Amino acid sequence: MAFEVLSSGLLSTIQDEGRQGLMHRGITPSGAMDKHAYRWALRLLGEEAGNAIEAMVGLKLKVLAYTTVAIAGADLDAQLDGKSVGNWCSFSVKKGQVLYFAKRRDGVRAYVAVKGGFMLEAMDGSVASTPREKRGYMLKKRDILSFVPTFSHTFSRLKAEHIPCYSAEVTTLRLLPSYQYHDFSTQAKETFFNSVYEVSIQSSAMGYRLSGDVVEGTGREILSEAIAYGAVQIPADGQPIVLLSQRQTIGGYPKIGVVVEEDCYRLAQLPPGAKVRFVPGSFEACTPS
Repeated sequence: MAFEVLSSGLLSTIQDEGRQGLMHRGITPSGAMDKHAYRWALRLLGEEAGNAIEAMVGLKLKVLAYTTVAIAGADLDAQLDGKSVGNWCSFSVKKGQVLYFAKRRDGVRAYVAVKGGFMLEAMDGSVASTPREKRGYMLKKRDILSFVPTFSHTFSRLKAEHIPCYSAEVTTLRLLPSYQYHDFSTQAKETFFNSVYEVSIQSSAMGYRLSGDVVEGTGREILSEAIAYGAVQIPADGQPIVLLSQRQTIGGYPKIGVVVEEDCYRLAQLPPGAKVRFVPGSFEACTPS
């Protein structure tokens, strides 16, 4: 049985942990933009691994069979037959019901998982969607997402104190000094760390473009090199770009460092116009003891 997609919303896709170990072939890892929320959607169903819909506002699904679902991530005013349903929890749905994400309240991306996962064919070991590479599953109207119906499950809810808030006035991003960090001038670093940047409307799953005070470049050319998740490019216009899950595999712009992975997940939940700032981070603080 399945869900029928009545509306895909802004750009809803299927995601998982992504394609690992293929960047040397020019294949981006992709995967869920907010892996914290994605993993919680699975965990609320008792799953250790699987796939989920990365839902954007406007997604509407018709339920074709009884099953158990979980929603985590952004609060997109999820409604079941017009009645609000909880976020960061699992619950049952019945044949004929309609699940609709009506409007954005907090965050950008919600994750919808079903018990047992969606039955989809993997490509290079993953079902993750990368639109520009035409890989994976970008949802469209009348798509059918098959699953094995589940009739019993222990329902779970994340405690309120553990639910993240995505609507801070300014979101702080910790930067690990790496790549060409020491090639940037003291003035460039002061500008970078003392400025508040705005998320540009040109941001995407490839990278979040920021606008604000201009960061002076390094003044030298570098060879193209592998791009890490969270790398912060400083292109010729001096406006930082934080590269995320669907980033290019190599690049030649100077990079001032890498944003801590956990902070990248929060960045991925920010809409255009949201404010961010960078603070120095440390490798020691990010290393498990």
